[in-house]
Amino acid sequence: MRTTKWFAAMTAASLVLTLTACGSGFSSGNSSASQTPGKPLTVLIGSSGDAETTAVKDAVAAWSAKSGVQATVRTASNLNQELAQGFASKTPPDVFYLGADSIAGYAANGSLLAYGDTLANKADFYDSLVANFTVGGKFYCAPKDFSTLQLVINTDLWTKAGLTDADVPTTWDQLSSVSKKLTSGTTTGLVMSGEYARFGVFMTQAGGNLMNDTSTQATANTDANVKALQYVKDNLVAGDFKTAADVGAGWGGEAFGKQLGAMTIEGNWITGALKSDFPNVKYKVVELPAGPAGKGTLQFTNCWGIATDSQNTEGAKNLVAALTATDQQIAFSKAFGVMPSIKSAADAWKTANPALVPFINGAAYAKGVPTAAGSAAVVTDLNQKLAQLKGQDPATILAATQTNLQALVK
Repeated sequence: MRTTKWFAAMTAASLVLTLTACGSGFSSGNSSASQTPGKPLTVLIGSSGDAETTAVKDAVAAWSAKSGVQATVRTASNLNQELAQGFASKTPPDVFYLGADSIAGYAANGSLLAYGDTLANKADFYDSLVANFTVGGKFYCAPKDFSTLQLVINTDLWTKAGLTDADVPTTWDQLSSVSKKLTSGTTTGLVMSGEYARFGVFMTQAGGNLMNDTSTQATANTDANVKALQYVKDNLVAGDFKTAADVGAGWGGEAFGKQLGAMTIEGNWITGALKSDFPNVKYKVVELPAGPAGKGTLQFTNCWGIATDSQNTEGAKNLVAALTATDQQIAFSKAFGVMPSIKSAADAWKTANPALVPFINGAAYAKGVPTAAGSAAVVTDLNQKLAQLKGQDPATILAATQTNLQALVK
């Protein structure tokens, strides 16, 4: 389920970091003399389905034919686990998908090649995505795509409640008001997953987040974050917000599709799920309302990692440059719905996906999730508390999280 996918990856990332930390690492790397420019490359991906797998294989094959370098794409059944095993055995793939939550551990022991600053199109990547993959001042790897969270509205239920386009919420007060009007019978105004990956948007709108942009400082217990969680709690107590678990759904998209929630907060992946599982539900996407500090949302992303131990790092970098080029990113978007990680592709993406423009607009103000080594376990603990937010004190929850995060950055 999409709502738990990111945090499942973060939990698995804890295993990755443990395994890589136990090994000797690859900090010595390969000297240019030991490089074999024509040596075959292996590419490991974690695919969302056949469309993504086919698109990546086709793109890599096209590059291979042009460059003369053989390259093989393999789809992992458990990406984090297979990466960990590859690094532990000193036989990692040359190029691979890597989540922002995993980068710190690989960077720390020298397993990951820091090549981002050498990319010709470095300035074309969204600044917030570059920040996600920067550790110790080094931009390690090229973001391959990304998603943001925005507000999804059931248009039939919206109209039934007597609401119009003029009622689309732009403030927290307005979001509470329309949620109350949309709550009727078995339908709750706003239903979302009860976890940081959803509640966290309110933190950003209040001017906060769990850590600073570079994940070098814990900022969980700020007044902004307390205010954000108190706002969510107040609406949960009022009954106009509910979590997916409260209504018996696995994630916000399921609750939305079953019309248990008239609105939800989700990423652009919800469009595929609704088309597949709930094709008769009519909806529109709008930007999340602004909070006390303005607009805010969370973003989720992966990069193209390159192993320091690769015998053909130059070939790997050339391949990544091809995979992140404007035309190729647009092709990937058409094939499996992702948003391009580069600004030069934004206009083409908006033209092709006019109903989803709010998602890419969020790139201008989105904040990343914590990337410090060990933060996955801290967020997992936080999620357990947030699932019970309705009956808990936000300040107490955040104080515990602050202590746990501070321990990671001392």
